[in-house]
Amino acid sequence: MKCRFCQTELQHLFIDLINSPATNSFLTIENLNESETFYPLKVFTCHICFLVQLDEYKKSGDIFNNEYVYFSSFSKSWLQHAKNYTEMAVKRFDLNEQSQVIEIASNDGYLLQYFKEKNIPVLGIEPAENTAAAARKKGIDSINRFFGTELAGEMINKNMRADLLIGNNVLAHVPDVVDFVAALKMILKDDGAITMEFPHLMQLVDNTQFDTIYHEHYSYFSFHTVKKIFESQNLEIFDVDEIPTHGGSLRIYAKHKSNNREINKKVGALSEKEKQKGMLDISFYNHFTQKAFEVKLNFLNFLIEQKKLNKKVVAYGAAAKGNTMLNYCGVKNDLIQYVVDANPNKQNKFLPASHIAVVNEQILKKDNPDYIIILPWNLKEEISEQLSYARNWNAKFVTAIPELKIF
Repeated sequence: MKCRFCQTELQHLFIDLINSPATNSFLTIENLNESETFYPLKVFTCHICFLVQLDEYKKSGDIFNNEYVYFSSFSKSWLQHAKNYTEMAVKRFDLNEQSQVIEIASNDGYLLQYFKEKNIPVLGIEPAENTAAAARKKGIDSINRFFGTELAGEMINKNMRADLLIGNNVLAHVPDVVDFVAALKMILKDDGAITMEFPHLMQLVDNTQFDTIYHEHYSYFSFHTVKKIFESQNLEIFDVDEIPTHGGSLRIYAKHKSNNREINKKVGALSEKEKQKGMLDISFYNHFTQKAFEVKLNFLNFLIEQKKLNKKVVAYGAAAKGNTMLNYCGVKNDLIQYVVDANPNKQNKFLPASHIAVVNEQILKKDNPDYIIILPWNLKEEISEQLSYARNWNAKFVTAIPELKIF
């Protein structure tokens, strides 16, 4: 297996999460008697460019199909994040009715709706058919295709180029990251700007966020590596923000190298920070397996202890990261009775591999469980606030990453 950026033969294992089904392949009751397809979930570090990556075991077209169940608009805090970003971008890039905003992986229009409200022309590019359809219902023009140089060439022929080109949590989902970044360059206007958000590899390692590893994510980026990938296509990063979303992310700002926009000193500062952390040395990546295993043991000890005490344990949030966590730990519905989720596309289905039922919130109110495990720990404040009524029957919330916390 070769590095998807620099083509170096990969020799260094980052973590092996054993075999797992695709994390968003939810099951119906009829599926429970059928066999599931499991894929290796083995991650490597490139010792030359330090891109952390897994092979494309499951083709992206099979993942982002018309049964894709992730809809961005079900998280209030994520919608607020999108709204705040819109306000910032309109002001910073002086966007108006003559501008063109294009978002790649625009999902259900969660972000572009706020630009549209300001009468700024928008276009979404979204490969999953059902989420693109949801965006169109909001009046957001959406191309239902995967983005790359082929689509970018067609867009240029139709004079579709961007003043602002956005990609939130898409970079990790791209099997051919070089082709993807080359395509960004193609459709960016000469004086345009790109912003991309993605989970920061430094936070993933520091906080043992192994559950963010699943088959939809092909790559995990440090600032060092993403800077190199963009530079390889004559794009230059001129600013960067460290933001709290998804357990700690980066928002990079990029431009054509020929554009003389000033480079913010934060770019050099973050490069230095990663260097001081040791991220340019393969030894930084070598201890992740042991850290993840300790999280697994502590989580299983907690679940087994509660089972012995005859306590009722349920979970909240049928998120992809939760499926990685449960499957790596080997947890089934004998230790966690069910998982609650607000998304009706997931309700009355079952989690892949663990076969834990996904139910609506009313069940929780009737059932009065002792413990509620928040699987999407990055939304623990939003979720514990939403479920604050559970304290009426003395329920406690639990998160397992970066370490077990009961609150």
